[in-house]
Amino acid sequence: MEKQFIPVEVLQRFMFDVFTALGVPADDAAICADVLITADLRGIESHGIGRLKYYYDRITAGVQKTITEVQVVRETETTAVLDGGHGMGHVIAYRAMRTAIEKARRYGLGAVAVRNSTHFGIAGYYPLMAAKEGMMGFTVTNARPAIAPTFGTEPMLGTNPIAFAAPTDLPYPFCFDAATSITQRGKIEVLEREEAPAPAGWVIDAEGEPVTDPTTILRGLDTGDAAFLPLGGAGELMGGHKGYGLAVMVEILSAALQEGAFLKDLLGKAPDGSRRPYMLGHFFLAIHIEHFIPLEVSRRITTQILLDLQRSRKAPGCERIYVAGEKEYEMEQERRRTGIPVNENLKRELQFMRDALGIAGYEAYF
Repeated sequence: MEKQFIPVEVLQRFMFDVFTALGVPADDAAICADVLITADLRGIESHGIGRLKYYYDRITAGVQKTITEVQVVRETETTAVLDGGHGMGHVIAYRAMRTAIEKARRYGLGAVAVRNSTHFGIAGYYPLMAAKEGMMGFTVTNARPAIAPTFGTEPMLGTNPIAFAAPTDLPYPFCFDAATSITQRGKIEVLEREEAPAPAGWVIDAEGEPVTDPTTILRGLDTGDAAFLPLGGAGELMGGHKGYGLAVMVEILSAALQEGAFLKDLLGKAPDGSRRPYMLGHFFLAIHIEHFIPLEVSRRITTQILLDLQRSRKAPGCERIYVAGEKEYEMEQERRRTGIPVNENLKRELQFMRDALGIAGYEAYF
């Protein structure tokens, strides 16, 4: 499907305008827009401008608050438990990681557990905050059920991403950010807009058979008749039990430190079937490197690890070996020059929000 490239600053400003028109305070809207545009810049189209309607729908449905009031449930010198009050997940997560960073700056480690939050965008945004401060960062979050446990077909666990970042001497930090499922809902939404099938082996139905039609997958995820497979795929032969175990680890960190919701309680449905907040949980960790060894030593070692990997023997026909954060860095340089690709189906979503909220000034783009 043909795509139009729209300047980064235009899309970022549009997202800010949408959030503020929905009632999000300007400072918070700027955080939300920055998280989303960061995803697009890094090539994670499943979590960028393509996810804006997702937040619009939740806010207008009344299951996500535009005014974010974070409450401190418990706090020590190095830890905190926060309640997000079902506000904007990006803002809750930003404040939580800032708290972790400030605690780590003073005490070496800062850990913050969050409950009653909402979808916070790409998990990698938050450990990158730590890396920019010369620290290592770690973030996990649970999500509404989508992954079937190994040897099962019922969606029980969220896609439950794990993200970690560390500073280097390269032009980019190391940043690993991935779901514990083979894929996640946002990529299926991208395929649906592009009218393209999903690969067999990503998703199964209630009988354990592969499903490839994106519309069928999205409907099945909502009804519980489809589920993502964990990293490694079905069964144990290719390590599917490892992805399953990692997803459970994330669920525990996202619920058992903050007395938060888990598994089916994250469906966003009340017992009577009505919609309710999703009650997601997160966990953030900041590690102040200088409390262990000098920062320049840590950066040098991390850099050497990455360079040794990049320079190692390549498979036939392969020109490069990448490390996490490298492709994303290169994509950001390119997209700042060319803009963000937007196809016709996504443009229709942007036009809908533009007109529904009475936002002017974007007619030349969509």
